[in-house]
Amino acid sequence: MKTQIICTSLLLSVMAANAQQKVVYPTTKQGQQTDVYFGTSVSDPYRWLEDDRSEDTKDWVIQQNKLTYSYLDQIPFRSAIKARLTELWNYEKYTAPFKEGAYTYYYKNNGLQNQYVLYRQKVTGAPEVFLDPNQFSADGTSSLQGIEFTKDGSFAACQVSEGGSDWRKVFVMDTRTKKIVDDTLRDVKFSGLSWKGNDGFYYSSYDKPKGSALSEKTEQHKMYYHKIGTPQSSDQLIFGGEKMPRRYVGGGVTEDQKYLIISAANATYGNELYILDLKDPKAQIKPIVLGFDNEHSVAYSEGSTLFIETNLNAPNHRLIKVDANDLQVSNWTDVIKETQFPLTVSACGHKLFAHYLKDAVSEVIQYDTKGKKEHVITLPGLGTASGFGGKKEENETYYTYTSYIYPPTIFKYDIKKGTSVVYKQSNVKFDPKGYESKQVFYTSKDGTKVPMIITMKKGTKLNGKNPTMLYGYGGFNISLTPSFSVSNVAFLENGGIYCVANLRGGGEYGDTWHVAGTKMQKQNVFNDFIAAGEYLIHEHYTSSDYLAISGGSNGGLLVGASLTQRPDLFKVCFPAVGVLDMLRYNKFTAGAGWAYDYGTAEDNKEMFDYLYKYSPVHNVKKGTCYPATMVLTGDHDDRVVPAHSFKFAASLQAGQSCDKPVLIRIETKAGHGAGKPTDMVISENADKWAFMLWNMGLEYKAPVKSK
Repeated sequence: MKTQIICTSLLLSVMAANAQQKVVYPTTKQGQQTDVYFGTSVSDPYRWLEDDRSEDTKDWVIQQNKLTYSYLDQIPFRSAIKARLTELWNYEKYTAPFKEGAYTYYYKNNGLQNQYVLYRQKVTGAPEVFLDPNQFSADGTSSLQGIEFTKDGSFAACQVSEGGSDWRKVFVMDTRTKKIVDDTLRDVKFSGLSWKGNDGFYYSSYDKPKGSALSEKTEQHKMYYHKIGTPQSSDQLIFGGEKMPRRYVGGGVTEDQKYLIISAANATYGNELYILDLKDPKAQIKPIVLGFDNEHSVAYSEGSTLFIETNLNAPNHRLIKVDANDLQVSNWTDVIKETQFPLTVSACGHKLFAHYLKDAVSEVIQYDTKGKKEHVITLPGLGTASGFGGKKEENETYYTYTSYIYPPTIFKYDIKKGTSVVYKQSNVKFDPKGYESKQVFYTSKDGTKVPMIITMKKGTKLNGKNPTMLYGYGGFNISLTPSFSVSNVAFLENGGIYCVANLRGGGEYGDTWHVAGTKMQKQNVFNDFIAAGEYLIHEHYTSSDYLAISGGSNGGLLVGASLTQRPDLFKVCFPAVGVLDMLRYNKFTAGAGWAYDYGTAEDNKEMFDYLYKYSPVHNVKKGTCYPATMVLTGDHDDRVVPAHSFKFAASLQAGQSCDKPVLIRIETKAGHGAGKPTDMVISENADKWAFMLWNMGLEYKAPVKSK
C-alpha cells in the first residue's frame, strides 16, 4: 500500500510538471492595421486572420491544430476518457414521437450513429426507416436540420446542413414512395418550412454572398413561396428584400391552412407580426402588430381567432386572443394572464399548455381555450419538461423530462385525464441514486441573488480540492434549464462537480433579467459568473487550482471576458465558438442582429468605450499569466465566424507570461455546433476533460466494472 501511495504521488508530480512545460507556439505575424473610434486608435494586428479564404489563414489553422493535437496526444489518460465516453454514449436514444398523416414518426440513434435516423410506423405496422441522414455523407458531417410535412402527410420538405453550415439545402420527398420529387433548393438560411396545401411551401433566405460564404455580412432576409415542380429561380418573393428590409423573416401557415403568419425582425429581440388570408385570393398582407420593442408569436388559432403569446405590457409574457378581422391591440383579450414567472405556450388537442420557468425549472399547466385551468402536470422533480405540442384532433401528447441527474425520459400524456405514463425510458448506464443536484442562490457584485445548480456525487467532501466545471451563457433571453449530459457522467463519476449559473442576460426571470445583462449592463453578466466562481471557492466546493469555466457562442464571450478580467480565479478555460471581438462582431454574417444585446462600437462614444473595456480580444495584457486555455471553434462556423477565436487565441499566445498552455482546437467540417456527428462530439468532449484534468495535475480514474 505504501509503495502504491508513493507511485501515485510520483505520477501526479510528473503530470503537474508536464502540464507546465513550456509550449512553443507557431509564429503568428502581426500586421499594422489600426482603426479609429471616436478619436481612439485601436490596433488590430491579427486582422489578416479574418480572411478565411487566404492561404496564410489556412496555414495558420494547420499549424495551430498540429500544436494542439501534439499536446493532447501526450496526455496518458486521454484515450481512456474517450473510451469511457464511447461506452456511455452507446445506448439506444429516442425522441418523442409525432404524427403526420397515417404514420407516427420518431428519431432514433442505435448508439454511436453519427446522426439520428427518422423512423415511422402505422398503428398496426412495424417500424421502418423513413430517412437516414447518415447516408448524406461518408463522414457523418451532413445532417438533417428540419423536416416539415404537408397537412395530410403525403409530402415532406427536408433541410440539410453540410459541415455544420447555416446555409442549407432543401429537398422534397413523396412520403408514400420515399422518392425525391422536386429539384433541390440551395442557399436557404435561418429558415423554417411551411406548406400551403400540397402545392408548395414557404421558406426564407438571403442573397448568395458575393464574397466569402462563411463570413460575408447578410442583411436582407427574404421569404419566398416555392411551387413544387418549378425551378427555384421562379420562386415568388412574399416578404422582405429591398421594399421591406428586415434582417430576419419567417412564415408559418396555421394548422387549418387559413392564414399565413409572418414574423419580421431586425435583431434577435423584438418582432413585428403580419397576416395573410390564404382563403381570399385578393387578400393583402396586413400587420397584426408593428414595431420592434416587444416580442409576439401566434401559438394557436381556431377559425378567425388568433391566440398570441406576447410580452407587450407583460415582461413575463401573457397569452391573448383577437379576431383576425379586427386586430387592433385595443381588442386583445387576455386568455392566460402574466404571472411572476416567464411563460411560453404550446397547443394540442384543442388545449393550451402554459410552460412556466420557476427559478429555471419547469412547471406546466393545462388550460382550455377560454383560459380555464384544467390540470397541473405532475413532473418527476425539479427539471426541464419540453413538448406538449401536437395537432388539434389528438387526445394525447408527448413530452420529454430531464434534469442534470435524470436522463431524458419520454412521457405520454392523456389530455382529458391529465395523467402521464412513461413512454420511453433512457437506457444510459447511469444510476442517479449516487448523485445529487441542488439549487443554491449566491450574491453577485451588486447584491443581486443569482441561482446556480450544483451536481456531484453524494458524499463529496467539500475540501476545496474537487475538480469543478462552471458553465454559463447569460444572453439573448436564453434560459439554461436542467438537462442530462452523457459527457458529464464521465466527469461526475470521477469526482467532478458540475455547476450551471443562471446569469443575467438570460430569460430565467423574464425581460427584466434579460435587459439587466445587455448593452451598458453587460458587465453584470461577467460579474455574476465571477461571483459564482468565488462562491464555489468560499463554500469549499473547489479552489482556484481546480476550477474550470466553459461556455459557447455568447457563452464563449462570457468565458473570454471572465478570464481576461480575473485570470487569477480560474485554472482552466474553454471559450467555444465565442463572440470575442466586440468592436467588429457586427461586420460578419448576421452579427449586426445581435446589437440589441451588445450595442455596437459605431453607436456612440459611450457604447464604444464600454465595449472596448471588456472585449476579450482587446483586453489581453502582455505579461499576464493566463489560465490554461483551449479555445474551440469550427472551420465552417458561419454564425460566429472562427476569426473571433483565431484572433483571441493569437492574442493570448502572444500575451501569455507563464507556462500554462494556450491552445486552439479547430474542428474541420464543423460549424457552430448543430448537426455535429457523434464521433466528433465524443472526441471533443474527451479532449476537454483530458486537458482540464491534466492541467489541474489530476489523474482520470476509469470506473471499476462490476463482475
